[in-house]
Amino acid sequence: MPLVNNKVGDDGTVGTDKALADGKALVDSLMKVVACYRHLASCVGGCTDSLQLRDELRQTREKAQKLAVAICHHLTSHLRDKSLPEEQRKEMELLWVAFSSSLELLHVDMCKVFNVADIFSLANSHTLVQTGLQGGGSEVAARALSLPDLNQTPSQTLPASLESQEHSTMEQEISQIDHMIDDMEMKVNVLRWMVEPHGPQYADPLSSADSTSLAMLSVDEEQPGHQSLCQRNQICVLLLLFCVVLLAATLSVSVVIFS
Repeated sequence: MPLVNNKVGDDGTVGTDKALADGKALVDSLMKVVACYRHLASCVGGCTDSLQLRDELRQTREKAQKLAVAICHHLTSHLRDKSLPEEQRKEMELLWVAFSSSLELLHVDMCKVFNVADIFSLANSHTLVQTGLQGGGSEVAARALSLPDLNQTPSQTLPASLESQEHSTMEQEISQIDHMIDDMEMKVNVLRWMVEPHGPQYADPLSSADSTSLAMLSVDEEQPGHQSLCQRNQICVLLLLFCVVLLAATLSVSVVIFS
C-alpha cells in the first residue's frame, strides 16, 4: 500500500493560518490607533489643544503609518498568491476591506487636523475654542500606542517655533497616505461590494427591545386561543356600536313623527 506524505500540505495550511492570524492582529492594532487618532483630532482647535496634544497626534500618526506599511506588504503578498486557498482568500479580503477603510479614515482625519491646525495656531492661545473639555487624551493615546504613560516617553515636544515645519511634514505624510491608497488599488483588485462579512463578529445583534418584540410575537403565534379571544372582543364591540347607532336612529324618527 503506497504511503502518502501530507507534511507539505499540513505545513502550508499552518503557514496560511499563521499569516491570517498575523494579519488580523495587525489590522486590529491599526483600527485602535486610527480610533485614537480620531479622538485626539477632535481636540485640535479647542481649549485642550496644546503642544503635548500635537506631539501625541504626531506619535499616533507615525504608529499608524508604520502599521499601514506592514499591513499593506503582508496582505498584498498573500492576496497576489495564486495558490492561496479559497477560504483563506475570503478572510484576507475581509482584512483588506477593513484595512483600506481604516486607512481612508486616517487620511480624512489627517486632512482635518492639517486644516484646523492651520487655522488655530498655538502661538495665539486666545483663538482656541473654549469647549469645556479637560484632559483624557494622553491616556487614550498611551493605550493605543501600548505605552504605560506618554509623559514618561522620551520624545521631544514640538516647540512653537517649529509649528510651520510640522505643518509641512504633515502635508508630506498626507500625500504619502494618498499615494498608498492609490497604489493599493493598483496592486490588488478587491471589490468591496463583493466581499461578504460572515462569522459571529459580523452578526447583527438584537437589542433588548427587538428581543422582547420577537418573544411577544412568538407567544402570540403559539397561543391561537388568545387570537380567537381578541376576535370575539372585536365582534362584541362592533355589535355594541351597531346597537347604539340603531337606537339613535329610532329616537330621531320618533321625535320627527310625534313632533
